[in-house]
Amino acid sequence: MNKFIQLFLFLLFAQSSAAQDFNAIDAYLKDVREKWDVPGISVAVVKNDTLVFAKGYGLANVNNPKSKVDENTLFAVASNTKSFTAAALALLVEEGKLTWDDKVVDYLSYFKLYTPYVTQNMTIRDLLSHRSGLATFSGDLIWYASTHSREEVVSKARFLQPKYEFRTDFGYSNIMYLAAGLVVEKVSGELWEDFISKRFLGPLEMKRTITTFAPLAQAENIALPHNVIEEKNTPISYVNWDNIAPAGSLFSSAKEMTQWLQLWLNKGVYNNQQILTEERILEMWQPHIPRNVSKASRTLWPSKHFSFYALGWEVFDYHGYQIVTHSGGYDGMVSRSVMVPEKKIGFVFLSNNNNGLTTPIMYSLLDQLLGIESQSDWCDMFLEFSKSSKEKKKQEEFMSEQSRNPKTKPSLPLEGYTGTYGGEMYGNCEVKLVNGKLVINFIPTPLFKGTLEHWHYETFVITLPNVPSLPKGKCRFILDENGEVEELKIDIPNPDFDFTELEFKRIKD
Repeated sequence: MNKFIQLFLFLLFAQSSAAQDFNAIDAYLKDVREKWDVPGISVAVVKNDTLVFAKGYGLANVNNPKSKVDENTLFAVASNTKSFTAAALALLVEEGKLTWDDKVVDYLSYFKLYTPYVTQNMTIRDLLSHRSGLATFSGDLIWYASTHSREEVVSKARFLQPKYEFRTDFGYSNIMYLAAGLVVEKVSGELWEDFISKRFLGPLEMKRTITTFAPLAQAENIALPHNVIEEKNTPISYVNWDNIAPAGSLFSSAKEMTQWLQLWLNKGVYNNQQILTEERILEMWQPHIPRNVSKASRTLWPSKHFSFYALGWEVFDYHGYQIVTHSGGYDGMVSRSVMVPEKKIGFVFLSNNNNGLTTPIMYSLLDQLLGIESQSDWCDMFLEFSKSSKEKKKQEEFMSEQSRNPKTKPSLPLEGYTGTYGGEMYGNCEVKLVNGKLVINFIPTPLFKGTLEHWHYETFVITLPNVPSLPKGKCRFILDENGEVEELKIDIPNPDFDFTELEFKRIKD
């Protein structure tokens, strides 16, 4: 057979196979969205400098049947922003304006942590690799929807208590990434958002990507976040994340995020322009702090032996391939970016409700794109895990209710619990009596306005109706030896915010 005919048939077969593969992926994504009851998702895949698949499914707003999601629909990419901040610092390293091991206090005089030693020795590298010693998400209530400025948020981190020894364990910290972004501002003389726009979004032709909150009001083809309220997907308002922007403020589309991935997969080159150097990219993909690969993980993924956080990226091994990835979680939205550098494959998954899909979607697409025969349907498996988790939560709520003593009443008249409570780290909250009921306002976070209903003894149930993603919690008033309230302790169990970190001592008039 003529060699040219052989080549033609080979290419035709390869293209046909690729089309069949993406037809299967298309059908799979449509099915998964419906099974998981996600309002809308958008997925894009890039290979060898080419966008090979990009499609949206479902709705940007469940109340608007015309709001079809496509590959250009904007979503919050949240913590995927961290790779941009790390890359901004890589540019400054490349230009000789700083080094990875420069001390943070040399740039931010107000930067302080739990001991003088840690304060004086924390480096840029430490900020980016989540090895500060703080617990995962520690201090997030300082910035979340609060009136505290970026500088104030970083300054208040000195009141946070460590969970680990410095540089010994992984603790995911948004505040450390905020500090990293402020270093970018100090060294470059530009606002973080201006630096990101000029040095990355412009050259990468990410024309619709948004760095801050204000442009959302004018944006077109943008997904609304949703929460499941009373078993129903319900649109919720966007929350302003400007004061933590370097850790998570970007809104982008699946298509434009793959342009970001192309930069990394092509050794820092985009449209024949060298934006990042290969040396810096390889540095940023080097393991910096180990992450636990649990017994359960080893059972689910026997080929996964190691997992690390690098600089702005997570890295692990899967069936012999290096995987570079990051997830993101915003109010009512979750996302995931994934790269396989060896195969020059990358993909992005964006969605608009709080769901557990980012991990199973990652492994499902990896298996399909890499030709790995999996014995499991990851999305079906994780859907069962999600259902089991919800049932367990209901059981815990039932058991908590059983522990209640309904025959008690407050020790004090309700007026006795009113007043101002606070501490240096977060600020104050006020408890007032309104129409015969106790209400609570968190002063730095206007979104946190709630009600207190007696549960038993000195404990009240707290409800924050403006934040439907947060469950009901408990407020416990601590009485002193004279029977007067001296402190308020709040616990609202959830995976993102630790209310027990907040100090609320009663402030005397």
